Amino acid sequence: MTVSIVSNQALYNNYILRNPVHVGIQNTGTMSEHWVNSVRAEYTSSGINHVEGGWPKDINMNDPEAVQRYRRKIEKDDAYIHAVMHLGHGMEHNILQNNAIDMFESYYSDVPEIPPVEKSSCHTVNVYREPGARRPVRSLSWQADGGARFAAAHADVELMRSCRSSQFSYIWDIENANAPELVIKPPQPLLDLQYNPRDQHILVGGMMNGQVGWWDVRKGGDPAGLCLPHVAHRDIVRNVLFINSKIGAEFFSSSPDGVVKWWDTRNMSEPTDSMIIDIVKSATDTQNIDNAIGISALEYEPTIPTRFMVGTETGLVIGGNRKGKNPLEKLPSKYEAHLGPVYALQRNPTFLKNFLTVGDWTARVWSEDCRESSILWTYSHRTKLTDGAWNPIRFSLMLVTQWDGCLSCWDLLRRRSAPIVTAQLCDEPLLRLRPHEGGLLVACGSSKGTVYLAELSQNLGTADKNDKQLLTHIFDRENKRERILEARMRELKLKMRQDRDGGPQNQENDASTNDRDLEEATAEYVQTISDLQAQQKSQSN
Repeated sequence: MTVSIVSNQALYNNYILRNPVHVGIQNTGTMSEHWVNSVRAEYTSSGINHVEGGWPKDINMNDPEAVQRYRRKIEKDDAYIHAVMHLGHGMEHNILQNNAIDMFESYYSDVPEIPPVEKSSCHTVNVYREPGARRPVRSLSWQADGGARFAAAHADVELMRSCRSSQFSYIWDIENANAPELVIKPPQPLLDLQYNPRDQHILVGGMMNGQVGWWDVRKGGDPAGLCLPHVAHRDIVRNVLFINSKIGAEFFSSSPDGVVKWWDTRNMSEPTDSMIIDIVKSATDTQNIDNAIGISALEYEPTIPTRFMVGTETGLVIGGNRKGKNPLEKLPSKYEAHLGPVYALQRNPTFLKNFLTVGDWTARVWSEDCRESSILWTYSHRTKLTDGAWNPIRFSLMLVTQWDGCLSCWDLLRRRSAPIVTAQLCDEPLLRLRPHEGGLLVACGSSKGTVYLAELSQNLGTADKNDKQLLTHIFDRENKRERILEARMRELKLKMRQDRDGGPQNQENDASTNDRDLEEATAEYVQTISDLQAQQKSQSN
């Protein structure tokens, strides 16, 4: 201590307590600016004036005709030829010496560039929290044509069954995580909210009371149209998707009530079409809504306008055809995908015959040609898988969210036994994910109402020129392997059925048939030997 000054109580009465006190405090770190004069560099410009010389005094070198006449005169002289020949040897030596060493040569230009060592990574770039209540994220949708906005639908199914909670959903700008850009105000909480791929201002959504509606963000957050309650679904609407139509105003919806309905935003008074997801055994059977299978996932590819796929709560993936004439043609294919509900279902953006399913503890890749089993699959995780999608640019990359808050990236071209990157985005469960059209950004929604925007490394969001060919070989090889296994299994099942149905009688018939064949072969052999012996005797005589 340098000095200690004790306070003087006698001087305390001379002071007046000031209240309030206004003091300026800097919120951010203090920074200073300093200017330094560096050493001045002086530059000068200089040139060289080259003047042609060596001409006789009587020749004006600025006169082209005089110069040309003098040149012709000199070139005809014999001494000129000898002088040129004498100087040519030295000039040739210098030229060959310069050609032997290329001072400006680019060495190793023909060697191909070695790509740098790939460093796969995934990190969070922004976090968007729901204002007020913390309800689970039920749906995510990016704005079409590479937009910088996404829609997030929030709903708490269990809480809504007991009490009334917040009903709002939100549209966020990825550059502003402080507040949503627009609040969507439906009459009931939304379980799905999807952008129109043709119009960036139109959205459709499905609500908890079975109704569907559409919104125009240019008119605010109130719905622009709702279907009537008596034509709506009988249960919550889990999925809505736009279909390929001329004006882009038609969409369809699905629900756990087992019915798929098609709608037109221009007339929401009733659905334009509907289909019951009830698998029948013959074309004459009628589909019954009491036997309908609850739908948990919905898939549609615009390039195949009349076909769609649904994932059910019983683990089935069913292919649908809207233009089918009978129940068998309407539901032509079925795949036993998972042990529980199918949480995600999406076709590969490049190979449309192959699709991804996520359920129970695994993610599987299927082919339309193999209905018995999947062609590729992940190992069984310790935690439940909640959602999955293909990367729209790098079509060999699968993105999967897990119950423990991890986002795992599976690249089929690099490694199929384990994910190439696993990022822990949060501690709460991740329920939904949706990759951006650019391929580098991924939006993930959690059970606490928070949306995490993750960014993938460059090698995970871009495709190489050989990726399509390599992935084609992988899918073809796995398809062939599965078809061989399916054929072998059918043979084994057929043999087991024949053995079970035939019993000992078939075995006795087989034994008698074998004995008869043996007797006929023996008789034929004895007859042949007898004929050969007879021919030899006749020749000797």
